[in-house]
Amino acid sequence: MPLDLVIGAQWGDEGKGRITDLLARKADVVARFSGGDNAGHSVTVGDQLFRLHLIPSGILHDHTHCVLGSGMVLNPVSLISELDSLSSAGIDIEPERLSISSNAHLITPAHLALDGAEENARGSSKLGTTGRGIGPAYTHKTARRGIRLEAFLDPEEHLAKYQQHLDQANRLLETVYGQPGIDIESAVLHFHEHASRIKPYLADTGHLIDSALRQGKRVLAEGAQGTLLDLDHGSYPFVTSSHPTTAGALLGLGVGPQYIDRIIGITKAFQTRVGEGPFPTELQGELADRLRGSGEHPWDEFGTTTGRPRRCGWLDLVLLRYAARINGFTELALTKLDILSGLETLMLCTAYERGGVPSIDLVGGPSTLDEMVPILEAVEAWEDDLSEISTWNGLPEAARIYVGRIESSVGLPIRMISVGPERDQLIART
Repeated sequence: MPLDLVIGAQWGDEGKGRITDLLARKADVVARFSGGDNAGHSVTVGDQLFRLHLIPSGILHDHTHCVLGSGMVLNPVSLISELDSLSSAGIDIEPERLSISSNAHLITPAHLALDGAEENARGSSKLGTTGRGIGPAYTHKTARRGIRLEAFLDPEEHLAKYQQHLDQANRLLETVYGQPGIDIESAVLHFHEHASRIKPYLADTGHLIDSALRQGKRVLAEGAQGTLLDLDHGSYPFVTSSHPTTAGALLGLGVGPQYIDRIIGITKAFQTRVGEGPFPTELQGELADRLRGSGEHPWDEFGTTTGRPRRCGWLDLVLLRYAARINGFTELALTKLDILSGLETLMLCTAYERGGVPSIDLVGGPSTLDEMVPILEAVEAWEDDLSEISTWNGLPEAARIYVGRIESSVGLPIRMISVGPERDQLIART
C-alpha cells in the first residue's frame, strides 16, 4: 500500500510534471492535492507538448485513475477547458478515469475580480499573484464562507448561497475598491452550465484513495508550486495560499502518513522563481538570460500559466536543506542539468552571511531571506552536451561531481536526473 509524494523543493516550476509523468508509469492512481490553475506542468510526449494546469500529468497514461483532491481550489472554466483540450488530443477523460473531490472549493467570478482589485490596491507592495482568484478562494475557505464543489450535486439547492456570495463581492468591489461589479445573471447561468459538466466527476476522493491503498495499489501524489511558497514555511508574504508540502499533501488527499513510501523532492540544477519576493542567489544580465533561455522553446524559463519570465540564479543549497527538513524528503530528483552545459562559470550557494555572521542553516526561516548574503562556492563547469546521455557513468566527470556536491550537502541521494525536455531524457539511478 505505497503512497509516493512528488514535492517541489524550490519556488515551484521545478519540473514536477515530467517526474510525475515518469513515475506514473508504475502508478495506479495519480492525485493532485493542492493549489489551482495558478500552477502548470509541461510534459513533452514525442512531438506533442501538453500544458496541464489542474489535471495530473498521470492522465497521459492510459492505465491511471486521476484525482483532484479536496485541498484544491478549482475554476470550472479552466477545468472544462482542460478536459476539452485533452479530449481533443485523444486522451480519455471519462469519469472512470478522473475523480474530483466534492470537498474542493470553487473559484467563482467574484474571486477573480477580487484578486485583481486587491493586487491593484497594494500598489508598490504587490505580491505578484497570477490573478487566478486563488488567494480569495482560500480566504473564503478559511473564513468558512467558501463554496465547495458539492454545490454542483444540487445547484438549485445552493443557488441562493451562490447569489449571496456574488452580492457580497459586488458590494466590496464597488464600495471599497471602486471597481465594477460582477454580472450576477450571467454568473448564475454559467453556474448551472458548469454543474452539468462537472457533476459526473464528483466523488469522495479521500475514500477512493484510501481504498486503493488498502488494496495494495500504488498512489502517486503531485503538488503545485513548491516548498518556498508554502503559506506557513515559505518566503512570507510572497507565498501561495495553500501548503505544497508533505503535510499539505496528506491534508489535501484525506489520508494518513502510514501509507507513505517515498517523498521525492524535485529541484532544478539552478534556482528560479516567478513574481515578487527575496531571491539571494539571483543573477542579472547575460548569465541570467542564458539560464532563462529565449522563450522560443516550451522548456525555457517562462511561466507555464502566466508566460512571465522567471528570475534565475545559482542553486541554493541552504534552501534545499531547509526544504528537505520541512518535507522529510527520502530522495531528490534533479532537473535541467543539461542547461548548465557550456557555462564558463558555475557556482553553488553553500551558506549565508547575515550581519557579518556566516551560517549554513536558514535561521529565522525564508521570511528573512532579504537579509541574507549568499556565500558562493565555485565548482568545475563542463562543455559537453548532456541531451543524449542516458546513464550515470555517461555524464562528464564535472557533472557527476556537481551532482555529488548537492547530495553530500543535503544528505540525500539524487535518484533521477533530467537532461532534456523529452519524456525519456532522464537518467535513473538505483
